[in-house]
Parts: sequence; structure tokens; C-alpha cells
Amino acid sequence: MRTQVGIIGAGPAGLLLSHLLARVGIDSVVLETRSRPYCEARQRAGVLEDGSVRLLREVGLAERLDAEGLEHGGIYLQFAGERHHIDFRDLAGGRTVTVYAQTEVVKDLIARRIADGGKIEFEVTDTAVSGIDSDRPRLSYTGADGARHTLECDVIAGCDGFHGISRRAIPARLCEINERDYPYAWLGILAAVPPSTDELIYCHHRDGFALHSLRTPQISRLYLQVSSQEKIEDWPDDRIWEALGHRFALPGWELREGPVLEKGITPMRSFVSSPMRYGNLYLAGDAAHIVPPTGAKGLNLAIADVSVLADALEALLLAGDARLADAYSATCLNRVWRSTHFSWWMTTMLHRTPGADDMEFALQESQLRYVTTSRAAATTLAENYVGYPPLR
Repeated sequence: MRTQVGIIGAGPAGLLLSHLLARVGIDSVVLETRSRPYCEARQRAGVLEDGSVRLLREVGLAERLDAEGLEHGGIYLQFAGERHHIDFRDLAGGRTVTVYAQTEVVKDLIARRIADGGKIEFEVTDTAVSGIDSDRPRLSYTGADGARHTLECDVIAGCDGFHGISRRAIPARLCEINERDYPYAWLGILAAVPPSTDELIYCHHRDGFALHSLRTPQISRLYLQVSSQEKIEDWPDDRIWEALGHRFALPGWELREGPVLEKGITPMRSFVSSPMRYGNLYLAGDAAHIVPPTGAKGLNLAIADVSVLADALEALLLAGDARLADAYSATCLNRVWRSTHFSWWMTTMLHRTPGADDMEFALQESQLRYVTTSRAAATTLAENYVGYPPLR
């Protein structure tokens, strides 16, 4: 088989890239190891930057987003028994974020690609990459039908996440890896209860960080900092709600509780692999970088990567102009490192490091006090949270 762009991974990066390429007449095939129901059910990020929302609207993917997404003009920072509002509209030139789960973005993308006649192959196995340093790279794989296939491409886009095959196809001697594992994790729940807040609450507490997020007017998403060694079976629902209530406690405010629909523990990591291109293989999204979820950047970085990549491949494949493709890695890494720093800053400012003394706790409170009382400091947080530099 033959296509212009072979895409590995039917997450938001791979699906959005396929859609963007189709809009300018470039063919692609998306290969995915999981089933369609699995891709449409897995819970991931839920906050879209201003530029991500603008892009999805621009390319005709925002019908449900505009109907069901929850626009937010700020966040709350809670510490020392106080809750402070960071006003994005005021501090970041009117820009906002929108709560719309990655799960829903993926549903929208799959439905649109199928409606447009796009080629997505689910449940493939034994995918292999070859010839990426030639002008005819190939993808070989076993399809859901059990037959072995070879896909000849002009370029390959590796959008298959941290554990995928794409990054490993780049010679190790050419890769620079920077990574950091954090000594704590997030225990997250999805609960069938209306949110107890109008905007996200980031809470710094002696017992550890907590986050109150939202999914819909009827569904809440909440997180607790736990040890990276914790096991989910040691956290029955009552224990989770008790810990959340304790960390979020404020006079006159009540945390609503409800049935827990899902729960799990997510490790915290910062990871950047460069370059993001080797020959005719381009990495995008989690295949190239991971950020801790505190800054709400993972999904948005994936969208930013494929926005840059789509423009580069349009110039390369339709006009023979390689300048944007040659600059792809450097262009993306500028944003990746800014987002990695912001995510690290938010994480270390808000989480309790195991074994930390009272001085470290006081230094964190001092930083939070500065952010909530200095317009300059609050503007830095707001600009980075809504998306810096602006995507659109």
C-alpha cells in the first residue's frame, strides 16, 4: 500500500494531524494498536489552552466543544487556609482556557476522520518502522484481519506516545534525553457529582497537593498527591473523600461527594527527547515529551506539535519546500521547554516533597503569596497557563 504520510497512533496528535493534512489534500493512514472503544474511553487531560480551542474551531472540529466545553477565566490557588483567584481574562489579554476532556476530543476526531473517508486501522500489532533515512520510509504491521501489510510513505509521523516504537527508531547515539521522575504521584477520581467550584482549585497543603477540576456540570475530576509507591487498592472511596475534604477545607465552603466512577494513580515525570525529527520520521506529542499534569500542558503540546508539523509537511510535500520541515524540531522544542519549565514550576511550588522540612514548606507559601499579590507574578502564571507563546 502507498500513502503520503504514515501516522502511528490514534491519539489526539495523530488524529488531528491526519485531519489537518486532509484539509490541504495530503493523504494519510493512521495505525493504532488499541480498539476504537478503548481510544474513545481512556481518561486523560481536560484543559485546552486558548490557542488549542481557536485551532479546533478554525479547522471545523469545535461543534461539541462549543456546546459542551466549560470556558474558564482563571484558577484558584489555595494555601495557608486562604483561596485566591488568578484572573486570566484580566492578566492575559482576555484569553481563557476551556475544560473539555481529551476523551471527547478523540471522539470528535475519530468521528470526523471516518465521516471524511479517512483511513484509521485499529487493533494493529507488530508495527515496525524502516527506511526512515531514505526517501521511501515504510511501516509494516499486522492488521486486525491477521494479515501482514507494508505501507510505503513519503514521511512517517510518530504520534504513539511515550511507550511507542517511534522514538526508539531514532539511533540512540543521536538522541539527547532529559528526564526527571518526581517522588510523588496523583491519585485521580472521576465522580458523579456536580463540581463544588466554578473554576479549578490548586491546593497546597501540609499533607500534600490536591486539585479540584471539572468535566461537566454533573461530573467532577479530583486529584490527591500520594506517594509514588501507593497502590490504588489501598485507597477505598471513603478514604479518598476524607483526604480531599481535609485538604480543601475552608470555613463556609463544602466539598460535595458522590459515587466514584473511575480512579487510578498516575506517576509524575518530566521528559524531553531531542531532536524531534530524524530523516523522514517526525515525532509529535508524548512520543517526544512528557510533562507533569500540574500545568495542564500535555494535550496542548501535542496539538501545538501537529499544528507546526502540518504546515511543514504541506510545504514539503506540495511545494517541495523543506525549510519548515528542517526547522520543525527546533520550532517545537522552544514551546516544549517553556511548557516543561512551567509544569515543573507549578509542580514544585504546590507539592509537598517527601522529607521536606518546615523551611521548604514556608518557601513554597512565600512563593504562592508572591504569585497572588504581585500582578507581575500572577501575569506570568496566567500567560503560561492559557498558552505561551500563543498558538493562534
